Amino acid sequence: MRRSFPVVAWILSWLILPAFASRDEKPAGSEEQLLSNVRQVTFEGRRAGEGYFSADGTRLVFQSEREPGNPFFQIYLLDLETGDTRRISPGIGKTTCAWIHPDGNRVLFASTHHDPDAVSKQREELEFRASAQERRYSWDYDEQYELYEADLRTGELRRLTHAVGYDAEGSWSPDGRWILFSSNRHAYEEELSENERALLEKDKSYFLDLYIMGADGNGLRRLTEVPGYDGGPFFSPDGSRITWRRFSEDGATAEIYIMNVDGSDPRRITNLEVMSWAPFFHPSGEYLVFGTNKHGFSNFEIYLVDAEGRSEPVRVTYTEGFDGLPVFSPDGGTLAWTSNRTSNGQSQIFFADWDDAEAKRMLGLAPALPTEPAITAEDLRLHVETLASDEMEGRLTGTEGERRATEYVAAVFEALGLEPAGDDGTFYQEFEFTSGVSLGPGNRMRAAVEGVESAAEVDRDWRPIAFSRTGAAEFAPVVFAGYGIVAPEEGSHPAYDSYVHLDVQGKWVLVFRYLPEDVTPERRQHLSRYSGLRFKAMTAREKGAVGLLVASGPNSRVEEQLVELSFDSSLGTMSVAVVSVTDELAARLLSAAGRDLKSLQDGLDTGEPAMGFLVDGIEVAVDVDIRHEKKMGRNVLARLPSRTGHGAPALVIGAHVDHLGRGLGMSTLARDDEKGRIHYGADDNASGVAGLLEMAEYLSHPGRTGGLDSSRDVIFAAWSGEELGLLGSNHYTQVLGREGGSEGDISGKVAAYLNMDMIGRLRESLVLQGVGSSSLWPGEIERRNVPVGLPIVTQNDSYLPTDTTSFYLKRVPVLSAFTGTHGEYHSPRDRPETLNYEGMQKVVRLMTLLARSLAERPDVPDYLEMKRPEGEGGRVRLRAYLGTIPDFAQGEVPGLKLGGVISGGPAEKAGLRGGDVIVELAGRTIENIYDYSYAIEALKIGEEITVVAVRAGERIEVQVVPGSRE
Repeated sequence: MRRSFPVVAWILSWLILPAFASRDEKPAGSEEQLLSNVRQVTFEGRRAGEGYFSADGTRLVFQSEREPGNPFFQIYLLDLETGDTRRISPGIGKTTCAWIHPDGNRVLFASTHHDPDAVSKQREELEFRASAQERRYSWDYDEQYELYEADLRTGELRRLTHAVGYDAEGSWSPDGRWILFSSNRHAYEEELSENERALLEKDKSYFLDLYIMGADGNGLRRLTEVPGYDGGPFFSPDGSRITWRRFSEDGATAEIYIMNVDGSDPRRITNLEVMSWAPFFHPSGEYLVFGTNKHGFSNFEIYLVDAEGRSEPVRVTYTEGFDGLPVFSPDGGTLAWTSNRTSNGQSQIFFADWDDAEAKRMLGLAPALPTEPAITAEDLRLHVETLASDEMEGRLTGTEGERRATEYVAAVFEALGLEPAGDDGTFYQEFEFTSGVSLGPGNRMRAAVEGVESAAEVDRDWRPIAFSRTGAAEFAPVVFAGYGIVAPEEGSHPAYDSYVHLDVQGKWVLVFRYLPEDVTPERRQHLSRYSGLRFKAMTAREKGAVGLLVASGPNSRVEEQLVELSFDSSLGTMSVAVVSVTDELAARLLSAAGRDLKSLQDGLDTGEPAMGFLVDGIEVAVDVDIRHEKKMGRNVLARLPSRTGHGAPALVIGAHVDHLGRGLGMSTLARDDEKGRIHYGADDNASGVAGLLEMAEYLSHPGRTGGLDSSRDVIFAAWSGEELGLLGSNHYTQVLGREGGSEGDISGKVAAYLNMDMIGRLRESLVLQGVGSSSLWPGEIERRNVPVGLPIVTQNDSYLPTDTTSFYLKRVPVLSAFTGTHGEYHSPRDRPETLNYEGMQKVVRLMTLLARSLAERPDVPDYLEMKRPEGEGGRVRLRAYLGTIPDFAQGEVPGLKLGGVISGGPAEKAGLRGGDVIVELAGRTIENIYDYSYAIEALKIGEEITVVAVRAGERIEVQVVPGSRE
């Protein structure tokens, strides 16, 4: 994945790096800054170079002049575990640029051994050297070079290219599917001008370009077509990008370039205006090494540059002569390069231990950790101030601010020496989500009055509502249905029905947006439960309407007549078109039938029932084009491995790193004068992430823990998407469930989950939630709080509006730390200076002691099922009770997906379970969570209903008897 230079680097340069400068400093301006344990690896032969590691790091393939009778390079394979070396190439002709296939069984290299003159060329070179003459080393770009693949098991050699010209400098992609190489074959195949032919004779490298082909030699594509030498290409660690050297047309200078693997977006990332070449990615993908003669024509040194080319290159080697062709081992812990720092001045391969953390610090890519292993208020403040800074922009999931924040967390985890636990060996676990909606180009509305058509302008006269169906709704009649409310009788409140004696089958229904304005507060409360736009649309759909037209009405006194096209995190869509129209457009439609919009609303606002009617002579057609915008969010996951391996269920410790960005379209509580400002989220939840980082540092530091004697892995997780509906943690648990073969139960993978969400405002007491999820918690809380001394309030409820729910629904015991809400919650005023860092320190100490105990105990906590949650999804207040837990991260699955069912509840008794998708309830179609909530509200307690669900692709039908919530 392409990564941008993190703005957090500027924060760190001011905030973090000066604080660390005094700790374990290495001499500036020396190789010891980045290299240690420098040692020569190859000794045999006249010279050796270009060593490349196997994917597992156990072997090195390289070229060397060491064959009797052949003065040219041949290819050798060095076993790094035994020291054994064997030749891979035929031993005849010239060879160069070898690479080991990711499967470890094949070697790719270029060779001229098929050249009929190969032996005579060897003889001529030997005679030249025997004459005591010495020519300056140069590469001849022999047109006889072809690419070959050697099978290490059988010794079979397979030719991959068959073209006149220099085909060399090849490497396989990380997945082994593609071969990248450099070639000037087109200069031999195309018709050249006289000047070009002369240039080819003089400088064959001028015509070199990059090519890519399938691993079998098929599917050849040319990637570059620029005058001058393009060569030495390598794939990035994830296979998405290519780095290479590009020479100027005159061959006097070369710079380092990067582009996408398809050849798009080529970008220069150095600007040294000297000879810079042989770039190679670090396994992190964040930076590259390369050689350059910046310090003298014959003095090549190794340098670093970040993968975006934003930083100034950083010097690595400081030895006169040649240091170049640098490469990293797959784990990034070793740098191999070619150097003539040997006793005889001839080039050989050298290894050195590599300091990745220092490299990133010098490039401004990551913090060199300034904090102490002890849990301190100062360290907590440091992390909070970084995460809740202007540069993080509120950390909204899927934004640049979230990327910077997650990059910061990953950098700290890496600096602590934790293992990556995300996707593909990284610290990140990505997930796709719907981030918003927008109008597509295909929106169109037409009205026909007595057969005469006129068009309405989208976003001025009308606008689709976010949950509308998309597509065309052809011309259909229009009926007026007042406020579009159907509310049952309830206590002293009579029933209210806007559809009495009104036929809406196959018609558009025009309704007012809200509810009668002049009714009593008690009547308003009763009707408000049925006045939501989704409920009105569902009602019209159930009665057979083709769509709903919604007008605010002149009595509503709204500032914006059209309903905002706003993002809905659950984003369930309807199967009918739902559009908002202006009062002016609604009035024009009604006036054609001799009706007045204001008079109609005045009459309805009294609360007295009124009959709807057909708007004679009017037909409406609408095309709805709403684009659901997709984005990627990412969790940050790190592992502290156990002493026994990864077999036992892990302890997961988490906190959500995301927040509300600028609060636009989110659940902001900003005042009017704060709208659109950064919501810093210091308490919610930079405080929890700061606690997570401090716990990770303490538990991973043997000097503080005495060496954690853990019987299980500890996973540290910074979740994203919590504010949008527990998206990140839900994705993590779903992936674990799929891996374990049981989507609803991950207890075999996770022993317990500890959570910190808003721990920065300790006042009277710490609230520990989820205590009812395991019988272990009361005793553990008692024991671990003795040395801390916190005032604690416990809550048994385990169905919480935070990431614990993602785990509890998968049968994992949970415990969450929380210090309470406050007046700054979900507003721009939730800033770092408002937090109680000494109180945070105590909370984190307690959670750390709990974590250590859980990690070291051989058994796992038991799991207790709670009888019922406090709410049925939290969307509306419901009287009937089914005992179901909706999966709020279900995305666009039609129906209502269950995250779980409550033990002993009506749904469980009927046979429903987590993962089922309810599509019908009591005869109502269920397309989303709103349909479900409204359908439950209409249920009669104790009266059996039918529920239809989809399980593993099959429809099932069960009978459920609703219980009472009161």
